[in-house]
Amino acid sequence: MKITLYDVVGTAIIISCKSGVVYSNQTGGTACLQPEYEGVLIPIANTIGIPDLNLVSPENELENYFTGPPWFGGGATRGISEDDALAIEAILQEYALDDQISVDRSRLRQSHEAWIHINIVEVEGRSLFSGFGPYPRKGVLTWQNSD
Repeated sequence: MKITLYDVVGTAIIISCKSGVVYSNQTGGTACLQPEYEGVLIPIANTIGIPDLNLVSPENELENYFTGPPWFGGGATRGISEDDALAIEAILQEYALDDQISVDRSRLRQSHEAWIHINIVEVEGRSLFSGFGPYPRKGVLTWQNSD
């Protein structure tokens, strides 16, 4: 089974596991890549602000980062740098996700705009997910493409 995430709004993680479901998203800015990953999809840190009804999500800051310098919408299709990883983790920290999600430094070259390889850990008592151990677990952080 394959599910495309082209119309999903906000950030989500795909936790790697044998689920029989493969997710794909349009990523990489104007390059419009379509990577795939098997696992379980979990939306994270998305809400609607009141009273203006705007999306409050790491997606906003992540999109701003990848459409601004140094990428200017180019999508980082040849991989991200350590500086990019630190910027992404700073955004995750703003949403109190940094203790559960970190950029996978071993997969920087396979990561790009809207498709970031991550390591996931369960934080007892406040995780968005449980039962996926052993941890750390691999996954992908994804959001709507900026093209």
